[in-house]
Amino acid sequence: MRSQSPTASQPLATSKAGLLTGRVRVPGDKSISHRALIFAALASGVSRIRGLLEADDVVNTAKAVAALGASVEKVGGEWRITGCGVGGLRQPEAPIDFGNSGTGTRLMLGVIAGHDITVRMVGDASLSRRPMGRVLIPLKRMGLQVEEDRDTLPLNVRGSSALVPFTYELPVPSAQVKSAIIIAGLHAAGETTVIEKEATRDHTERMLRFFGADVRSVVQDGLTHITVRGDGELAGHDVTVPGDPSSAAFFAAAALIVPGSDVTIEGVLVNPTRTGFYLTLQEMGGDVAFLNTREEGGEPVADIRVRFSKLKGVSVPAQRAPSMIDEYPALAVVAAFADGVTCMQGLSELKVKESDRLAATAAGLIANGVDVKAEPGALIVHGAATVAGGGIVTTHLDHRIAMAFLTMGLAGEHPVTVDDATMIATSFPEFRGLMEGLGATFTDPIRQTE
Repeated sequence: MRSQSPTASQPLATSKAGLLTGRVRVPGDKSISHRALIFAALASGVSRIRGLLEADDVVNTAKAVAALGASVEKVGGEWRITGCGVGGLRQPEAPIDFGNSGTGTRLMLGVIAGHDITVRMVGDASLSRRPMGRVLIPLKRMGLQVEEDRDTLPLNVRGSSALVPFTYELPVPSAQVKSAIIIAGLHAAGETTVIEKEATRDHTERMLRFFGADVRSVVQDGLTHITVRGDGELAGHDVTVPGDPSSAAFFAAAALIVPGSDVTIEGVLVNPTRTGFYLTLQEMGGDVAFLNTREEGGEPVADIRVRFSKLKGVSVPAQRAPSMIDEYPALAVVAAFADGVTCMQGLSELKVKESDRLAATAAGLIANGVDVKAEPGALIVHGAATVAGGGIVTTHLDHRIAMAFLTMGLAGEHPVTVDDATMIATSFPEFRGLMEGLGATFTDPIRQTE
């Protein structure tokens, strides 16, 4: 048998499933997991986090806050963080490696900005190609210093204990940029305000209020003004992280396109800023129902039941993009099985994700016999009753591209292969096992030929 190094690519394929049935609980939401660790590190006292997503991206954030002085330990099924208080983190002894996590990097830039420390931030090859300029521009105006004239990792940055509060209107919708500014604003004397033209994920605002920060959101003339008062204190809290709707999207997509399927995804976050994908599925004729709705830790949660449905193409408006930006590859796969044309607008943000997701999604569809056209900021998919499949998809080290096309293979006429599945561990290490538990079939092409 051929030996492989830990970093060797590992192709993976899926083939047509009979049907998918059962109940599944996806790992904790990645966005909330990052924030829970960061705010617990900035709080005074102990925070206990349950349901934390234990994937590479989040674990790297845990390592980052530990490197900056917070006490981080896992005890049984919970993570215990003893924070240092706002402004209390310390100089790390070595560079901080964020792996593949753009979210962790951008949020931590906001944290570092408010501390009089110098940090070298590094990441893997994929993360090192992703631009940080949209975060660095406002943070530098507040007082963050960047040693090199560059906007990609590796970065040497120096924070300040005397950040300047200011008002910043987001040029494009971005929850990560908004969050980095708000987090930095915790350390500025006075009030820092971010203005949004389009609503983005509000997890930062919700969780900061939960930890005791003074954060206000007001709509004026169609614009949302989010203001944080600096020089406050956060108190440690217990946090339960709900299921990630972006991870749940692959199970919902699979249930819709595999005949006879009936799947319930338990305990999923249904924050209105994150449900654009599920709204779109309902518009396409999908049998998608939110059951047992409740609130946990300040966030709305529900069980989502999805059954196989005859789908039709729809037009997805650009203003919906912030509420489903990570779900477009999965939606494109669903659209391939819908009757008619699905037009997705407002997708420019996809070009600066782990890969150029717009191009990668279009290429994956074409490789599997789907009629698709990619335009600047848009994707147009011509659906059909059957999808040929049989293609090999280039993932460009992007976990969501890999999972989306493995989902496609469950309903294609021929198996669909992704060139590398190793990076799925960055967000969803349980993906394969949970899918197999519902009835999916995976094969390892390399192992079959050895």
